[in-house]
Amino acid sequence: MANIKSAKKRIRTSEIRASRNKAQRSRLKTLVKRVRQATEPQAALAEFRAAVSFIDRAARTRIIHPNRAARLKGQLARHLQRVSG
Repeated sequence: MANIKSAKKRIRTSEIRASRNKAQRSRLKTLVKRVRQATEPQAALAEFRAAVSFIDRAARTRIIHPNRAARLKGQLARHLQRVSG
């Protein structure tokens, strides 16, 4: 355990951030799963828009790597085309 006051605060803030990041990653996985499970074109499009918006935010705040965000968006867009077409 840390003895220095600033180190103790760093531990507290790290735990808060880690739990927030974990929740965000979990929400991201849920949104992606909803897009992949959607079978109706309208529902798939709505889920796709929500997922892409969240993916962009997650990449901007470095919860996921920007390249992973781009790859995910491309995969979901291909899925949306298969559902719609």
